[in-house]
Amino acid sequence: MLYYLFDWLDKVVDMPGAGVFQYITVRSAASMVTSLLIMLLLGKPFIRWMKNKMGMLDEVRTELGLEGAVQKSKTPTMGGLLILAAIIFPTLLFAKLDNIYVQIMLGTTLWMGMVGFLDDYLKKKKGKAGLPGKYKIAGQIILGTVVGLLIMYHPDISNPTLTTIPFVKNNELDYSKLVVWMGPWAKDLVWLVVVLVVILVVTAVSNASNLTDGIDGIATGVAAVNGGALALLAWVSGNVIMAGYLNIIYLPNIGELAVFSTAFVGATLGFLWFNTHPAEIFMGDTGSLAIGGIIAVFAVLIKKELLLPVLCGIYFIEDLSVIIQTTSCRLYRRRHKLPAGQPVPIEKRPFLMTPLHHHFQKKGVPEQKVVMRFIITSILLAIFTLSTLKLR
Repeated sequence: MLYYLFDWLDKVVDMPGAGVFQYITVRSAASMVTSLLIMLLLGKPFIRWMKNKMGMLDEVRTELGLEGAVQKSKTPTMGGLLILAAIIFPTLLFAKLDNIYVQIMLGTTLWMGMVGFLDDYLKKKKGKAGLPGKYKIAGQIILGTVVGLLIMYHPDISNPTLTTIPFVKNNELDYSKLVVWMGPWAKDLVWLVVVLVVILVVTAVSNASNLTDGIDGIATGVAAVNGGALALLAWVSGNVIMAGYLNIIYLPNIGELAVFSTAFVGATLGFLWFNTHPAEIFMGDTGSLAIGGIIAVFAVLIKKELLLPVLCGIYFIEDLSVIIQTTSCRLYRRRHKLPAGQPVPIEKRPFLMTPLHHHFQKKGVPEQKVVMRFIITSILLAIFTLSTLKLR
């Protein structure tokens, strides 16, 4: 909104300095600062409100024997609501709201936030198990379908079937080539490939983000790093000079997403202020599902979804650890014909506990050290991801 005000002041009133709002870098910086201020100023009052009025206290399974579980059982949750507000409000203030990419990201934030909120609300206020998994998946599929169709058919979105392949000299993949074997049907069915890719990315990253949110500060710290890398990728993709220099896909108007992504970084860093050990509040599924959905859709829009296994390597290994553990235990139970209810012996499991961060906790590594090592790893992965723009 402020963009349009200052644009009017610059063109009609000729107000000195108003033209500075034309620069994405200025508005991105203002967006991040505003997001941080929202978190830091409203964090304490929000925590008190959640404790006193809503009674949204987290329920930690103390029988798992994890560090600090008893204390954490009295920590309020659903802090994701504040994260969403700190993302949406600065974006509305500083971004061009007629930009389709910004509109998609705002819609993604609201939609995935709503799915996560329903899950948290059912668990905390209604005493139920939360939103059934099939409904969460349905919400992710709906989002992926809508975003995929918008990418294919919205007139303001360019290069709908192209994406970037890392480490390849001519690093562009056209999804239409995947259906070329269908002959005359290929042109009409390429939209299906794009939609399926978006659904897969949204579902995988959103659920992986949800799994990563298990100890104080880990999900927000990793998300802040990922958001910063995506902001840089969006900016260079929308800058014709930088895109030409790096020989990457130029996407007109995509640079506006830098305003959104800096708000995302500010919100996650601000939340980390209260979420570091010992956490004063948890984000809940309201935050973790939304964060994963935001990262997934953002990467798809800037044509960098194939970089996500590298950039979001922490999400990948967390997800993979659960898959390995579940598969291994299932095979062991079948091989040894264990009766129902009898657990697989710990020494026969690949990990002491999953997701992976709990494995390190069980091995005696302090929670703070696990978090910092995961964040450092995420920073290294982000640097490596950015370097792939020239490593071909």
